Amino acid sequence: MARRSADEATTPFLKWAGGKRALLEQIRPHLPRSFGRYYEPFVGSAALFFSTTPRRATLSDTNARLVATFRGLRDATDEVIERLKRCRYNRAQYLTMRARDIDREGDAAIAAWFIYLNKTGYNGLYRVNSQNGFNVPFGRYSNPTICDEENLRACAASLRTVSILHADFERATSRARPGDFVYFDPPYVPLSATSSFTSYTADGFDHDAQLRLRDHALTLARRGVHVLVSNSSAKAVVDLYGRDFDLVTLRARRSINSKGSGRRAIAELLVKSRTF
Repeated sequence: MARRSADEATTPFLKWAGGKRALLEQIRPHLPRSFGRYYEPFVGSAALFFSTTPRRATLSDTNARLVATFRGLRDATDEVIERLKRCRYNRAQYLTMRARDIDREGDAAIAAWFIYLNKTGYNGLYRVNSQNGFNVPFGRYSNPTICDEENLRACAASLRTVSILHADFERATSRARPGDFVYFDPPYVPLSATSSFTSYTADGFDHDAQLRLRDHALTLARRGVHVLVSNSSAKAVVDLYGRDFDLVTLRARRSINSKGSGRRAIAELLVKSRTF
């Protein structure tokens, strides 16, 4: 399947810690020129998907609310937009929305809840406690756009023919065939003991999970699947992938550090299978 050109790309409708929007220009040269089905587990904001918008794709994540948000926008676009139009940017509404028992509601309600909190919470973070309660504080913005109707409809159109799964990365990509393309963007191996961000879901993503991901990526590559993996430049990542994959260094800028001085350019790795 040919890739869509950059000027036709759709902007992700969510902000996401570790999202790849700022790195797309560095990643694009390493994509396969053509491929069959596209897979993106750890979907996050789906920046790479929206920049290529393949018609045959499977997006997935273990975050059930994130998956429901993508499904809700795809399947109930008008309802999600109408709900967002009724939302206002103020602390009182934010705290009320944050406290909702949202998991009892349908995909459209979850999507509007998720998008609202994403646009009005601190730095667009998604973080939960051990009870899966969303606990990001209220963000301070001058005039955040809660409902970008045009872009929401464009994203929904891009998702119309896409399979969206609540699944572990292994199950979600188990049917990938030779010539398909799988992009893994997992929680990163921390560069230091204090930099780990493991509350993306209540389960986290530990060393054993990183090892399981490497083994699965290698299995897919040996099957003839095109594989890319994004991760930090930590030595542990080099040790995991350096023998069987090509490693490409990218320059990324931190965007969720609370101090401006912490938002410096750092090295990240793009792990590339030798099927390209």
